[in-house]
Amino acid sequence: MGDFNHPDICWRDNATERKQSRKFLECVDDNFLLQVIEEPMRRGAMLDLVLTNKEGLVGDVKLKGSLGCSDHEMVEFRILRAARRAHSKLTNLDFRRADFGLLRDLLGRIPWDKALEGRGAQDSWLIFKGHLLQAQERCIPTKRKSSKNTKRPP
Repeated sequence: MGDFNHPDICWRDNATERKQSRKFLECVDDNFLLQVIEEPMRRGAMLDLVLTNKEGLVGDVKLKGSLGCSDHEMVEFRILRAARRAHSKLTNLDFRRADFGLLRDLLGRIPWDKALEGRGAQDSWLIFKGHLLQAQERCIPTKRKSSKNTKRPP
């Protein structure tokens, strides 16, 4: 949010005449941002903007008059959010507890020449993938990863 100083932008039509304002509109569109202030503030222009990347995230936008002798209007709004975020319960491979020696041994016991002999690329890939996934299941434990205590998604 802030004072963007593009008085020539018509937010209802998403149009403008000036090159600088067109670039600003393109930036807003390219980043999938929405402008949520609906009524003009100063001399019929919307200079102070509230931009969001999610419809319904910002609500109750109100113009509260100017502060002191400023020609800017105070903008009050609420950030709306769900009361509780959903937590992911995906499982990930726990490579820290993996038994790579056993994995190497299991894959090393397979007679690859015989297993892949006369097979095309697709069939060979499916055979290799099947053996790898079986060995992975035996050698690499899984763990539940929740996005509850981390900024990175699972």
